[in-house]
Amino acid sequence: MQISVSHTTRYRFDIPPAHGLQRLRLKPKSSHGQTVLDWNMIVEGAEIQAQYDDHNHNQTALVSFTPDTRDIVVTCEGLVQTADNAGVIGPHTGFMPLWAFLDQTALTQPGPLLKALAGRFVGIEADPLDLLHSLSEAVRDAVGFAVGHTDAKTTAEAALEAGQGVCQDHTHIFIGAARLLDIPARYVSGYLLMDEHVEQQAGHGWAEAHLDGLGWVGFDVANGVSPDPRYVRVATGLDYRDAAPVTGISLGAGNSALSVRLSVDQKSENVPGGQQQMNSGQFQAQ
Repeated sequence: MQISVSHTTRYRFDIPPAHGLQRLRLKPKSSHGQTVLDWNMIVEGAEIQAQYDDHNHNQTALVSFTPDTRDIVVTCEGLVQTADNAGVIGPHTGFMPLWAFLDQTALTQPGPLLKALAGRFVGIEADPLDLLHSLSEAVRDAVGFAVGHTDAKTTAEAALEAGQGVCQDHTHIFIGAARLLDIPARYVSGYLLMDEHVEQQAGHGWAEAHLDGLGWVGFDVANGVSPDPRYVRVATGLDYRDAAPVTGISLGAGNSALSVRLSVDQKSENVPGGQQQMNSGQFQAQ
């Protein structure tokens, strides 16, 4: 399947920042299950100072704001070929050792609720893959999908207490629980193709866990599936902050406003009758 992505992020400041830096993880990489056919990134109001692979092997750009700018606009457009590997990514690569993905972060740190959830799976004699699918279902049952109740700073424990959240919250809870079960786990940021929603409000997030014999395997907890050809992987990390598309700092900027325009569509590959559709159901992509 070929998936086309157009993603524009705009930051507008009341006052031109005296200084500003942003770290962009917006370029997907070719890996097991996907090939980047074309990808272009245009930055307005800032200059690219460096491009490198970060500690998680994410393709990263460091940009600095140009003087007297009020608007920073980053536009990415590209085409990615995807395949169905049942969510299996394969062996661990990158600069981070595998054991590092057993460490909890501020966003995944377990409290009583998360410990109780993970405790339901301690001592169960089951295939590890089946156990993780059961864990995914348990997380989804515990936290209903609802926008507006959490934000980028919400912890896994807080989302469990609220009982409502979005894909980021489902993913942090799953990661925290998997690590309690001594299974390395990480966060994935990327894009999800949905049949009925080309225009979307945000990218998507899901989890990957590392299993002996399979390597990294994906779990989209929010939608209750393993990633398939609809998914485009962009960045991975210990949690959302470690894999976020845009992070940065600004000094002397006053208030700022963020707006995002995102479209994810399937490109026709000479399929009779036009675009080939897959039955995706009511997928959530936030």
